Amino acid sequence: MDSIILVVHIVVSLSLVGLILIQHGKGADAGAAALGGGGGASSSVFGSQGSTSFLSRSSAVLATVFFITSLTLAYFSGKTDGVDSITKTAITETVKDAPPADLPDLP
Repeated sequence: MDSIILVVHIVVSLSLVGLILIQHGKGADAGAAALGGGGGASSSVFGSQGSTSFLSRSSAVLATVFFITSLTLAYFSGKTDGVDSITKTAITETVKDAPPADLPDLP
């Protein structure tokens, strides 16, 4: 279950980055109008303002899915059946009271 959500999260994040890079900023229209680039926006595929609202809505939907998958992954990462402390899992070895091997025998 975690791996499916992780794959969806990665795909959505890459799609969101690509979609944001496709969009142009608000200053791009002002620069084009100042240089005499003028009209022509009404002949675009989505209409005069259609692409902006389409890309904005798509970004909002992908951002919502991104946050949902982030919260879901955070929830699942907190539900591990782990041990609270590493000292609880430490293996205790019993030490034998044997003399060290390099000492000579007592007379």
